[in-house]
Amino acid sequence: MKRLGAIPDGETGFDRVLAFSIPQRDARGRVVRLGPVLDEVLSAHSYPTAIRHLLAEALVLTALMGSLLKEEDSQLTMQAQATGGIVDLLVCDYRAGEIRGYVRHDAERLAALSTFPSLRALFGSEGYLALTFDLAATDQRYQGIVPLEGESLTAACQVYFGQSEQVPTLIRTGVRWDGQHAIAGGLLVQHLAEGEEGRDRLHVRMDHPEWEHVATLAGSTRQEELVDPDLSMEALVWRLFHEEPEVRVEPLPALSRGCRCTAERYEQLLGRFTEEDRQDMRGEDGLIAIDCAFCSKIFRIAA
Repeated sequence: MKRLGAIPDGETGFDRVLAFSIPQRDARGRVVRLGPVLDEVLSAHSYPTAIRHLLAEALVLTALMGSLLKEEDSQLTMQAQATGGIVDLLVCDYRAGEIRGYVRHDAERLAALSTFPSLRALFGSEGYLALTFDLAATDQRYQGIVPLEGESLTAACQVYFGQSEQVPTLIRTGVRWDGQHAIAGGLLVQHLAEGEEGRDRLHVRMDHPEWEHVATLAGSTRQEELVDPDLSMEALVWRLFHEEPEVRVEPLPALSRGCRCTAERYEQLLGRFTEEDRQDMRGEDGLIAIDCAFCSKIFRIAA
């Protein structure tokens, strides 16, 4: 699989998000395609194929939804969790163009399943999806929780927007893996009823004729297009909406792997514990070992 596509100069390829809007249809969207950054995140652990595919999809969704945040330092955290599932925790977050993710799973039980098990097989019947938005401008946090149901994380995220935010939303994702490198892409389109972005969303209708038109076009997106290294994101949007009177596009800043673990940060965290608690944490060498699940680094702190 090629790592570098023949993207024309000035158009958008790997590890970027392309924002777009269709003013006459009161619709907005995002397209993302992950390449080298995805490899970097996945390389932190020796994930089996099924978990690698799951995390790649989750990172695409996190980039799509996180890029909707207006303030640069705001953060989106996506967490899928289950009790007794083969996967008991998946967590990803997005902040200022930085993405990271981690999956905790039972490798022995996973080995007994097919290469690409269903979402229910991975999480069981009691899983849930939580999306948490930390808003930098107001220092507020809000969270939506929905059952982890459907065929994929993508389907669960669509349910979230319909139930928790009441915003008609269509999401498509795709993942390719050749044994060495991964490509993952996604498309998110939303209908903002009663006007462009920034106005109150009134009279939201899932069957609004403008939304039905946009959703039909966006729904024709094929997985191969989302992960095609030779197809720019501008070209994909043009394929879908070239008959519209106006489509506005804006490439957003480059994405990167963002793990915020540092020895200084852990020293501050450990400083909140009592000396007695810290004594219990220390190893034979007198240091406290902290393992960062996101980047697989171990920090030894003299706290």
